[in-house]
Amino acid sequence: MIELLSNRRSIRKFTTEAVSDEHLEKLLAAALLAPSSKDTRPVELVAVRDKAMIETLAACRDSGTMPLRTATLVLAVTADTNKADVWVENASIAATLVQLEAESLGLGSTWVQMRLRTNGAKSAEDEVRKTLGIPQNYGVLCLLAIGHKDEEKQPRQLDAADWARTHKELF
Repeated sequence: MIELLSNRRSIRKFTTEAVSDEHLEKLLAAALLAPSSKDTRPVELVAVRDKAMIETLAACRDSGTMPLRTATLVLAVTADTNKADVWVENASIAATLVQLEAESLGLGSTWVQMRLRTNGAKSAEDEVRKTLGIPQNYGVLCLLAIGHKDEEKQPRQLDAADWARTHKELF
């Protein structure tokens, strides 16, 4: 598991090769198997492969959406706010597990935040909700850009500064 965590890096450039149906199913399964508060399972995902729709999603936020434009798959990570008051945490766990599953399949991914981000004076979250027909009671945490890697990054290594952020018994 530590090797998988070390190897997972944010990939922002993807090839044009499509993510297979088999891989999509595994990515979705990773999210569906994610733990949630009180086992409420509030997380729901929208898988988008249509390039025109992906472009529309990329335009829902002012900046930071370049990875979406080259991805062949975008997963909108949402959660029913009526089911869980900690929907952000639940959706974050699910999104992280999707990214780890992507890495285990040899795919790359990047988290593009939508919650608390803007598109001019508009909420990026609201723009995604409107674009994908997501009900108002669902929060939109992020869009995951996923695809075959068109860049390589070195595994992350832990150094003394990283370990200095850990504490035993007391802070």
